Amino acid sequence: MSKRILGASIGSCIHVAGVLNFLDLAEKLEYQTKFLGPAVRIDDLIREIMEYDPDIIGVSYRLTPENAQVLFEELKKKISHHGIKNKRWICGGTAPVCSVAEKSGLFERVFDGLSTMEDTISYLKHEEVTQEKDYYPQTLIERVFLKKPFPILRHHFGLPSLEETTRGIQRIAEAQVVDVISIAPDQNAQESFFRPEEMTEETGSGGVPFRRKEDLVRMYRASRRGNYPLLRCYSGTRDLMRMSRLLCETINNAWTATPLTWYSELDGRSARPLREAISENQENMRWNAERGIPVEVNEAHQWSLRNAHDTLAVVMAYLAAYNAKNMGVSTYVSQYMFNTPLGTSPLMDVAKMIAKMTLIESLHDQTFTSLRQVRVAGLLSYPVDTDYAMGQLAFAVSVGMAIHPDIVHCVSYSEADHAATPEDVIRTSKIARRVIQNCLMGMPDAAADPRVIQRKNQLLREAYILIDAIKTLGSSAEEPLTDPEVLEKAVRCGLLDAPQLKGSTIARGEVRTQMINGACYAVNEGQIMTEQERIDGLAEDVICGY
Repeated sequence: MSKRILGASIGSCIHVAGVLNFLDLAEKLEYQTKFLGPAVRIDDLIREIMEYDPDIIGVSYRLTPENAQVLFEELKKKISHHGIKNKRWICGGTAPVCSVAEKSGLFERVFDGLSTMEDTISYLKHEEVTQEKDYYPQTLIERVFLKKPFPILRHHFGLPSLEETTRGIQRIAEAQVVDVISIAPDQNAQESFFRPEEMTEETGSGGVPFRRKEDLVRMYRASRRGNYPLLRCYSGTRDLMRMSRLLCETINNAWTATPLTWYSELDGRSARPLREAISENQENMRWNAERGIPVEVNEAHQWSLRNAHDTLAVVMAYLAAYNAKNMGVSTYVSQYMFNTPLGTSPLMDVAKMIAKMTLIESLHDQTFTSLRQVRVAGLLSYPVDTDYAMGQLAFAVSVGMAIHPDIVHCVSYSEADHAATPEDVIRTSKIARRVIQNCLMGMPDAAADPRVIQRKNQLLREAYILIDAIKTLGSSAEEPLTDPEVLEKAVRCGLLDAPQLKGSTIARGEVRTQMINGACYAVNEGQIMTEQERIDGLAEDVICGY
C-alpha cells in the first residue's frame, strides 16, 4: 500500500509553491498525497491528520521566524494532546524559519532555500533512513540507483601537494555536491608508483604526488564525512593490476579506468609496446571484473582529442566495450566526452554519442550492461576567461543531458587556467547540479531532430565498414576484435589513425580530417571521404602483410 503524505502552508502563510512541488515529486514516486492549501490553522491541520491518517506531514512557513516559533510550540502541544507523536513531520521554509524548526525538535527533516529537488527525492526514496551516512551507499550501482532520476556527479581532483589534496577532499565531501571524487595522480605516481627509483624530479606534475599506500588511505579517510563520496583513481600507465589491487585495498575504488590501446608507445605516456599494452589492459579489465568492480575503458575520446574522424571514435567506443565484455566485465562505465574535437557542434555531438550508445548498448544482455557517463565540458573547449568558461560548462551540461546519463563527469571551468581548487570543484558542481535540475523538468528531444538522426545513421553505416575491415586483419583469429595482434595491425596499417599521431613510432598519422558543419570527417584535399574510400586507399598495405 502506498504511503500517504499530507501537506499544508500553516498559520498566515499563503506561499504554496514549495508544498505543491514537494507533493508533485511524491506523487511521481507513487505516494498518495493531499494538499490542504494556504494559511491552514493548526486545529484544522490536526483534524485533517486524524481523518486522513498520513504517514508523513509536511508543513511550510515562509514568514518571520518569531511567528514560526509560536506556531511550532502550538503544534507540539496539539500533537501531544491528540496522541499523534508517531507521525513523521517535515518542514519547508526560509533559512531563518528552518533554523527555528530544527531547534523545535518536531521535524525529522527540514528543507530550506538551499535544498534541491535532489534532496527531496533522496528523502522520499529512503524515508526509513535514520543515520545520515546511511543515505550514501558505497558502491557505484547503489549510488546511481539512489540518485535516480538525477545522475550522480563525478569530479576529478588532485593538487601538487598531498596535504592540500587531503584537505581539499575533506572540504569537497563536506560540501555534499560531488558523489564521486576521482583522485588525479601526478605523472610519477601514474607511471612509477611501484618503481620509485625511476621517478623523475617533476613532483606534482598533473596531480597529487602520492608515494605510499598510507597516502591513499589518508585521502580516503578525509572523504568519510559530508555525503561520504565514492573515491576512485586512474589505473596508472603501467603495472596496472598492481595499481588496481592497491586502489581496491585503500580507497574502495568505485570503478577502474583503463585504456585499450593508450598509455603505450602510441601516445608516449608509457614505454609499453602496443601489443603488450593491449594485453595488459585487457588483463586489468579481467582482474577487476573477477572482483565485481565496474570498469571504464578510456579509449574513444583519446582518439578524438587527436582529431580522429568521428567514425573512428564511434568504432573505438564499441571496441572498448566489446573488449570489456569479453574480459568478463558485467558493469561497464561508458564515457561520452562532449565538445571533442574542438569545433564539434551540439547537434553533431549528440548524433555521435547516440551512434556510440547504439553500438555499445547492442552488447547488453544478462551478463553485461553499461552506465552512461557524459564528460562535460570537453578538455579543449574551455576559454581562459572564467565567466565565459562557466557559460561553456553550463551549456555543455545541458547538451550532455540529451543522452540521459547515469553519471555526469564534470570538468572544472578553471582547467584552462589552473588545476581545480576545492572551491572550483564545488562551484563547478553546483552549476552542473542546477542545470541538471532544470533539464529534468523537461527538455526538447535532441535525439528526434532529423539532422541528428541522419548523422547518427551515417556514422553507424560507416562504423560497420571499419569494424568489418578490422576483422579481415584477423580472419584466422577466434575473436579478432579482442586479439592484441589484430588491433596492433589495425594501428600499423592505418585503419586506426589520427592526424596528431604523425611522427609516432607505430601509428601512421597520415589521415587528414576536417571539421565540416560541426562534424569531423576524413578528407582528401578538402573533400569528404567515405570510410570505404579511406580504407580502399590503405588496401595495398593491408594486403601486403598488415
